[in-house]
Amino acid sequence: MSTPEWLESWSDEDGAQRVRALFAQVFGEDGGEPDGVWAAPGRVNLIGEHTDYNGGLALPTALPHRTYVALRHRDDDTVRLGSAQAPGTLWTASLADVAPGTVTGWGAYVAGVAWALGEAGHPVRGFDAVVDSCVPFGAGLSSSAALECAVAVALDETAGLGLAADDAGRATLVTACVRAENEIAGAPTGGMDQAASLRCTAEHALLVDSRPGLSALDSGTPVPFDLAPADLTMLVVDTRAEHALVDGQYAERRATCERAAALLGVKTLRDVDPDLLEETLAALAPHDADGVLRRRVRHVVTEIARTARFRDLVTDGRVAEVGPLMVASHVSLRDDYEVSARELDLVVDAALDAGALGARMTGGGFGGSAIALVRAAEVDAVVVAVQGAFDAAGLRAPGFLLAPPSAAAGRVA
Repeated sequence: MSTPEWLESWSDEDGAQRVRALFAQVFGEDGGEPDGVWAAPGRVNLIGEHTDYNGGLALPTALPHRTYVALRHRDDDTVRLGSAQAPGTLWTASLADVAPGTVTGWGAYVAGVAWALGEAGHPVRGFDAVVDSCVPFGAGLSSSAALECAVAVALDETAGLGLAADDAGRATLVTACVRAENEIAGAPTGGMDQAASLRCTAEHALLVDSRPGLSALDSGTPVPFDLAPADLTMLVVDTRAEHALVDGQYAERRATCERAAALLGVKTLRDVDPDLLEETLAALAPHDADGVLRRRVRHVVTEIARTARFRDLVTDGRVAEVGPLMVASHVSLRDDYEVSARELDLVVDAALDAGALGARMTGGGFGGSAIALVRAAEVDAVVVAVQGAFDAAGLRAPGFLLAPPSAAAGRVA
């Protein structure tokens, strides 16, 4: 059997050194140092998938894996960007030219944050910046939100906005990052990822409530989620099955849910009473010859209920009891929402067979990562089982990381 690959997080000191060195390499001819280094975490969603754009609940935590940004403000509106993940290239734009549909490439996520802050009335000028990251790319762990949020806290400080100083201001930054991803980068995601990256705290999850009408501040509630006292850990498996949200699959499911809500006469599927689910599905039947609408609605309504139950259990200190909810979530995502993949199912089955208390895919699906709630003493056994299952199936070896609930975005150097 091949040796399992662990995807380690960087210390803030290491991350800062990396981007400072890269900044000197990319912008060295201009002289000067960056104004500082900021970092933001990726996220892993414990439960509550494809619920955010349906007005529902999700329960993410911040990863210890972070994206680092070294940034220097400019006195004009030029943006110049370098990345360790795109060596030898310089992405450039003028902020005056940034608008929906005008910029492409990875820099759209960065320039989009500056655009969104400007649209909200916050003065932001141009900047030079470089990024490096240990958030696995394409793994469904929200590398894009980590990038946006690291840039957001950097621009917040260099422009003297002061928004990152409290939770209310961070909620404003969340809104800017979501607009950047939706309107400039063109990915029609909800706001869970950015909320987690900007508002999570160590040893806590964040209950994200996407019900329409809630303010950005009121939509996030910390939930205690410290696994160590229960001798448990959350294992993340990057299946290396590429995860992409801009290929139409995500947008198609979102549109289907919006159509179902319109047919039912509700604002979002959050408004469907879970106790009346069967009657609701029956009402959709005349409009749903192939059953797709009903499957999508069943997933969303039951997933919101599972997320609320998960929250209640961990709040009561009963974290070891959430495993069945994780498994039910995965089955629903696999069968009703149809966003799983062979690799994700393999992780879940192998982890459960090896003794995991629960397992599920996490993130938008179509590849990406799965998580498993594992007794700390059994991590190695579960890793070996998953690795062996991938080897036996002839699949590319996965990557493994541990996910203790970690802190939100901020300045690190």
